[in-house]
Amino acid sequence: MPKPSAIQLSGFTGKLTTWQLTAGSAAFGLVIAAGAVAAAGPWDSSGQRTAERDLAASQEAWGGADHAGRAPGSEPEAAPSAPSVLAGLGAPAGVAPAPTDSAMADVLDPLMRDPALGPKRSAVVLDAASGKPVYGKNAGDGLTPASTTKIATAVAALSAVGPDHRIATKTVIEPPDSSAAPDVVLVGGGDPTLTARKDGRYTDTAASLRTLAEDTARSLKSRGIDKIKLSYDTSLYSGPVQHPIGPNENITPVSALMADEGRLDDSTSGPAPRTADPAGEATKKFADLLRDKGITTTTPPDTTPGSSKASERAEALAKVESPPLSALVERMLTHSDNDIAEALARQAAIAGKEPASFDGAGRAVKDALAKQKLPLSGTEFADGSGLDRADRISAELLAALLDHAADPGRPELRSVVTGLPVAGFTGTLVDRYPKDSPGTGVVRAKTGTLTGVNSLAGTVVDADGRLLVFAFMTTGTTDPQSAQKALDHMASTVANCGCR
Repeated sequence: MPKPSAIQLSGFTGKLTTWQLTAGSAAFGLVIAAGAVAAAGPWDSSGQRTAERDLAASQEAWGGADHAGRAPGSEPEAAPSAPSVLAGLGAPAGVAPAPTDSAMADVLDPLMRDPALGPKRSAVVLDAASGKPVYGKNAGDGLTPASTTKIATAVAALSAVGPDHRIATKTVIEPPDSSAAPDVVLVGGGDPTLTARKDGRYTDTAASLRTLAEDTARSLKSRGIDKIKLSYDTSLYSGPVQHPIGPNENITPVSALMADEGRLDDSTSGPAPRTADPAGEATKKFADLLRDKGITTTTPPDTTPGSSKASERAEALAKVESPPLSALVERMLTHSDNDIAEALARQAAIAGKEPASFDGAGRAVKDALAKQKLPLSGTEFADGSGLDRADRISAELLAALLDHAADPGRPELRSVVTGLPVAGFTGTLVDRYPKDSPGTGVVRAKTGTLTGVNSLAGTVVDADGRLLVFAFMTTGTTDPQSAQKALDHMASTVANCGCR
């Protein structure tokens, strides 16, 4: 059998090297730091990463604004297989030769002229080891980024708050002021992944409203209380709750309290019917869960409790906490989750002493990135998710963000890289790359799609084993499928190129 580094996939003439298969489909930072495939996750004998195969084949893969992918309920194909992989990388980062500017231009310039990319287009390719650009066209132009905005949101939140931060949802009880039922307040901390479900995807890792109800009931009973007046507190956030796009199946009204992202079905990602009152609905479910534990409320069943603001004198009853911020970032990027994106932007706002609103979050994200001396010329953050067409980001900034996240000296940003969808395997790229594409399993990238807007930004390991960072942006496209294929072809070309 030929060596894995020399096996070719049908349909293209380039070679998928051991470097590409390991560093491309595993997280760059983990692979480089450990120097072995085992550090990034197991591959089976056919070269297919087990965890990613399972995700692509058996779980939801659609998600995000205009990133619906396959329709819910349809059967996904198994993820494409790749050649077997050797046990170790065999060389440290930066040993493989870097591509030259002229050679990269020779392969990308013709692709940049594809009419499918629309009238406005920009591109950047960086060498991750040195941070130097090896290709650039209109790199500093601020274009509508769509969901690639989430890369900026992720870097800002991780920088401002930290990867280990967890978002708390709690209950408090007000001091008694009469013989009436005591006031208990469900206080939202901004965790959109709080779940009221008994089982299903993410229920084993997300903060549980059921657990909070059980712990709250236990605390109340220890005080001899079995009847309460229940309300909810969403005062952590300010400003409009409705995104400027209006009611939309891609995002729930932004509230500091919601359960299961306000979804009215059993989905965990992608477009879905949404409640118009996420805090009220979550509190109504909480009241039902309390009743199951022997605590009644003064609000009749099937009636939504009202809102209030917990006082400084209120005493803690119970709390639950979200997964760490790093895990929320990964989930957000993999599925292009708009609800998590807006929540993370507001976490950055709270850390930056800004109002937790669309405006305050936009300022906080920009401030957090400015502290890292990132190129922000022409940048505007109107939201954290990229749904707002007023957002402006340059390809230069997207590439710089990813270069920062791939830097071994910035481990706090690593989840930005590990959360990127893997071409042909996970998230919003699960159906984008054909099985014989040189980019399959090698390209990791965040997609961005709105009507007339297509973008792709991520990492790729070229044929020589060099880690590269890229950002491709287009505005004014008229055929989204053709535009996506053109962008995917550009990323695959970089993967298949030694370019020296």
